[in-house]
Amino acid sequence: MNSKLTLALRLLLSLILLVFGANKFLNFIPAPPMEGPSADFMGVLFKTGYMFPLIGFTEVVAGALLLLNKWVGLALIFTAIISVNIVAFHLILAPAGIGLAAVVAILNILLIYGNWHKFKTLF
Repeated sequence: MNSKLTLALRLLLSLILLVFGANKFLNFIPAPPMEGPSADFMGVLFKTGYMFPLIGFTEVVAGALLLLNKWVGLALIFTAIISVNIVAFHLILAPAGIGLAAVVAILNILLIYGNWHKFKTLF
């Protein structure tokens, strides 16, 4: 894959992760109104007291690693876990937000493909 394209994709994914990860701590993007099972699920995550900070911390760390181009393989593994859960949440509980979830998953897949040499030993 073209190194300039990989750089652009890596920076875009890192910015998405940094913004949405930081939002879990600073709440600068208002949450859309939810009802039904998605609201119940998010409420339970919030009530645990540790899940949103853990998810936010993981997103910020992965985004920072991608932005700094350090330990990209590890950051992409973290991001893969995050993106699978984001896509599953939106497919099952909140289909209206599947757009950004798909963008994050596609960026992650493309970056894993572009950095496949770092993952060959895992498979």
